[in-house]
Amino acid sequence: MASPYPPKTAPFAAHDHSHCIASALSAAQSTCAEAELRLTPVRLRTLEILLEAHEALGAYEVLARLDADGFGSKPPVAYRALTFLVDAGLAHRIERLNAFVACVHPGQDHDPAFLICKSCGTVAEGEAAGAMQSSAAAVGFQIERTTVEATGICPACQE
Repeated sequence: MASPYPPKTAPFAAHDHSHCIASALSAAQSTCAEAELRLTPVRLRTLEILLEAHEALGAYEVLARLDADGFGSKPPVAYRALTFLVDAGLAHRIERLNAFVACVHPGQDHDPAFLICKSCGTVAEGEAAGAMQSSAAAVGFQIERTTVEATGICPACQE
């Protein structure tokens, strides 16, 4: 399944954000249907919240939005939904920020690399494959999961 974002541009470039949200939601629904996972209203709304901005959101930021939408104010509401989304491959946890972002490759087995703008907070997802796989293969190590997080300044903030 292709990324819902235009290749090599979003989120650091102008794009039709409503289209990328709709595409990502459609991909998530297909992924859940294929895996026979239940995308409940609170899980779906949590994913929509993550998709609405191209930045990582903490669990309590998500919880505040869920509460405003009538889903409750207890932390387990957000944590259970976020855990489901991560386990289903629909979101990622950004360790460095202790926050979450929607996955741009839902339903695909991949090794994400996150580019985090330290000025505006925008997060872009790319692929971490390549050099690390080669290094691991050279020493006989089998990588099961890789997450790369890089901080810097996005094109908009450099101007």
